[in-house]
Amino acid sequence: MKEQLSRREREILNVLYRRGEATVAQVLEDLADPPSYDGVRTTLRVLERKGYIRHRHHGPRYLYMPTEPLEKARSRALRQLVGTFFGGSPMQAAAALLELSESELSDQELDRLKEIVGLEERS
Repeated sequence: MKEQLSRREREILNVLYRRGEATVAQVLEDLADPPSYDGVRTTLRVLERKGYIRHRHHGPRYLYMPTEPLEKARSRALRQLVGTFFGGSPMQAAAALLELSESELSDQELDRLKEIVGLEERS
């Protein structure tokens, strides 16, 4: 299992997933309350050491990009969240999510959720 991420590391990794790849300067542009240029470079090196990102040369600069597809990263993060906060129970996590966002879901989203959990006949 990969090492856990700090808040700043997650923010920077989110920028890389959103952009696909980015230079240090581009990461800086996308951060709210950004640290210094050297701070971003240091955090990128830490993320690379932890195995979350890699880099390639692009002229005189490095371009940084995630090492795994977004869907795989989402699944890993969700498994970790379910294990940590819901005792490993996906049902408890889903129930908590639905309670939290029930009023924010559209009718179409609610219908899709019912279909997924088998509460509605599938066509």
